[in-house]
Amino acid sequence: MREAIAAAQVGDDVFGDDPTVNALQERVAALLGKEAALFMASGTQSNLCALLAHCGRGDEYIVGQLAHTYRYEGGGAAVLGSIQPQPIPNQPDGTLKLEDIAAAIKPDDAHFARTRLLALENTWNGNVLPATYVADACELARSRGLATHLDGARLFNAVVASGRTPAELARHFDSVSICFSKGLGAPIGSMLVGSRELIQRAHRVRKMVGGGLRQVGLLAAAADHALTHHVDRLADDHALAKRLAQGLAALPGVTVTPPQTNIVFAQVSDGRGPALLEHLKSRGVLATGLIGLRFVTHLDVDAAGIDHAIAAAAEFLKA
Repeated sequence: MREAIAAAQVGDDVFGDDPTVNALQERVAALLGKEAALFMASGTQSNLCALLAHCGRGDEYIVGQLAHTYRYEGGGAAVLGSIQPQPIPNQPDGTLKLEDIAAAIKPDDAHFARTRLLALENTWNGNVLPATYVADACELARSRGLATHLDGARLFNAVVASGRTPAELARHFDSVSICFSKGLGAPIGSMLVGSRELIQRAHRVRKMVGGGLRQVGLLAAAADHALTHHVDRLADDHALAKRLAQGLAALPGVTVTPPQTNIVFAQVSDGRGPALLEHLKSRGVLATGLIGLRFVTHLDVDAAGIDHAIAAAAEFLKA
């Protein structure tokens, strides 16, 4: 990947003449079955530009209570776009109940924000959204005049786990955001895809939020390398996540949610989770504890690393 970065042909993407960026945008648009794509610095920026391209001031988007776009992106749509989020509960698999979506759509009345968009997330906490659910939810939104956006930061994990193509997973959505810097292993970068009209609006928004970059072909080369070399190997991350889940589940006082992809959630009895995280950190194992204990496998983790993590957790829990 570093060799690809060093060899990248670059231009000025603000003027639209960086050949590596343009080629990547065309590749990703075709891969997801959309008309156009736009390189972004981050998934947060990509989601923000999508929300601001779909919605205007006083509009509203329906979103999961635990969705990344609602909970973990600084309230950007509200702060910068005067867009009201309408959060509804996520089910354990990440879906939003169709009846909850329908009930959240406001009537065309001056008392209410104008409901314009449904935003879903795939994967969600490592879960792949069921295909039939996605079709039904998007059809409901479309029947009520709403556009649809997918936060697909880990879309390629869903691709590998489901055996479906990126275009199949994206087909029901008007816009999709994907990330190159998670499982795909690039140092930076995301992409927003959609219709040419939507991407033109998003391009203007990207400029307003400071996302116009110059010789960004250096970053696009890394993303292109990741798409070529790091998609199929996501299956290795999924297998290692299962190995970690099985090892942790065998330890006393630990409850593990079986992973579908590369994210493992564990709960430790007696409130020992924070202390376990500190112990793991002292042994060179990094995890987070915002929602239980959260372990993520990736291309820098191997089987030996998984076994080391399990052994470190066992050392603490059996002490």
